[in-house]
Amino acid sequence: MPTAAASIFDALPGLEAPVSAVSSNLAGMWTERAADGRPAPGPEESTAMQVNFVLHLGFNTTAEDAVIQFDTVVRFSRSYPCRVVVLCPLKEDDPAAEMRAKIFGECTLGKTRDDTRCCEFVMLSYPRDLRRYLESQVSVCLSTDLPIYYWAHRFATNSALADYRYLLTRSKRVLIDSAVAPADSLSYPWPRPELVRDLAAARLLPVRQGVGQFLSRYPVGVLAAGLKSVAVGHDAAHAAEGRVLLAWLRDRIACCGPSGAVFTAGPAQGRDPASLDISFRYDGPNFFRWRGDLSRGRALFEADFGSGRTTLPAGASLLSPENALRDAMFF
Repeated sequence: MPTAAASIFDALPGLEAPVSAVSSNLAGMWTERAADGRPAPGPEESTAMQVNFVLHLGFNTTAEDAVIQFDTVVRFSRSYPCRVVVLCPLKEDDPAAEMRAKIFGECTLGKTRDDTRCCEFVMLSYPRDLRRYLESQVSVCLSTDLPIYYWAHRFATNSALADYRYLLTRSKRVLIDSAVAPADSLSYPWPRPELVRDLAAARLLPVRQGVGQFLSRYPVGVLAAGLKSVAVGHDAAHAAEGRVLLAWLRDRIACCGPSGAVFTAGPAQGRDPASLDISFRYDGPNFFRWRGDLSRGRALFEADFGSGRTTLPAGASLLSPENALRDAMFF
């Protein structure tokens, strides 16, 4: 019976190739496509990569989830052509297991007929006892003159991920998703914590922009004066987004001036799934509420800061997975 990690490797698209010949197989991949009569880029387009991207599929990843994340990186590459290495570590110890490799490539047209965007993937499956050779193999697969971005997905423990120090220190950004990472992943002492970005925070960009734009119409003194509490409600699937949203509000309100407000986050009561709520309570009649229905893409602002009640319907959404990658990587 195949192991879970082996099934991940097998579930991903691509042609298996000898590990020692990955570079030569990548170089010949587009030539073979042209020989088969399939669309293939010219030499310049096939090598016009912008970034190196390493997708590390941790032990908690299923085969189905691996395909979803692979497709996310493919969609991302249509805007940012990249060389991608997908790490598929074997969870079970198997003395007979060897490192295996697959290669995959795709090209799509951009905004014009002359705008060709290509991605190249190398999938690596490896047992624990060959882990010591991984950095050497990854460095061979990546383009030497491009920055590295490292996405660690569904890793089981922080200490296990810390073993990949080469990627944690050499990458321009280290991406994790606090919705599926260990609970203390954001507070773990990573070798370079300034490089770590949370995809849950990136997904919230449209919400943060909408709430920030609405509140920016009021003087900062009015927002902070008499503020007693700030509460964020969330459904079960968006607990990470609720926690990140609360932290963002705490930081923004701190910029408005001293405040003794209590900040809390918890399940939204009596709300449909895919929801986020924000509520400000004040000493006196002032208030602010935002209720977002992410499944329907709708939100409602309600507020009164002493100049009359305001009610404003608006849109509500999270960034798509590929756009969340872009935001976390480059901004």
